[in-house]
Amino acid sequence: MIASTFCPFKKGMTLRISVAQKKQLKKSLEKMKGLFAGNSKAQGALETLLEELVSIEASAEDSSGGEFSLDPKFKERYDWFGFSDGACRGNPGPGAWGSVIQRPNEEVIFEGSGVEVQTTNNRMELQGAIEVLKFLLNEGLYEDGQRVILYSDSKYVVDGLTKWVSGWKKRGWKKADKKVPENVEYWQELDHLAAQFSELKLHWVKGHAGHPQNEHCDQLANKALDEAGF
Repeated sequence: MIASTFCPFKKGMTLRISVAQKKQLKKSLEKMKGLFAGNSKAQGALETLLEELVSIEASAEDSSGGEFSLDPKFKERYDWFGFSDGACRGNPGPGAWGSVIQRPNEEVIFEGSGVEVQTTNNRMELQGAIEVLKFLLNEGLYEDGQRVILYSDSKYVVDGLTKWVSGWKKRGWKKADKKVPENVEYWQELDHLAAQFSELKLHWVKGHAGHPQNEHCDQLANKALDEAGF
């Protein structure tokens, strides 16, 4: 992978940053100030970043909330809403994933993307789903018992995790024809992550059909490819 970004906000876009993220950013910057004590240039740069963070906080707090609405029939049933998509220019070829996470109040707490030089569309679809689950776990956002719904326009991802993986595991990660599944390392990582959630629902949506979050994930992936020069 040659590029990976976490973007709670971008220049020219609606700012989306949670209280927890603000606190973590402040904590990290203050810690760095201590590490670079005596280095006036570093101290100046860190002070500038802290000042910028203050202005970002004000803008974020003045914001009217999330940009994307959630399906009313799911809003009261799930604690976290994840969305992912993959893109590839040539298959195989350069590819990227895009992911978004929202709370039930529609606050966007994460959007990210990443690029690989040589990959496939299916791998990027899998990576997008992986990144959603990794973020919830690694950032300590997920609490045991919470319900998570993950949207994907890839039937490969949805059917794979809900229908195929259990059989592959019983056969020692082999298909019925005794061959190793394609992209097995991605499937193993996704399965390992999924097992750490009390309730995880995979929900398929039709791609390029106007679903706001799915369209945005596609835009994130394609923008990442553009910025990487592909």
